[in-house]
Amino acid sequence: MIRTIAMGTAILVQGIYVKTLPDGRMTVRVGGTNYSGKPISQAA
Repeated sequence: MIRTIAMGTAILVQGIYVKTLPDGRMTVRVGGTNYSGKPISQAA
């Protein structure tokens, strides 16, 4: 599943969902790299 996260205020990363961390952040994979950040809510 493709998900989008925010890293800071101006950087958005879109990648394959990996997991949700205990503090509420989400991890996504882009290529061979994992990124963690605040999940962006899905549009209606």
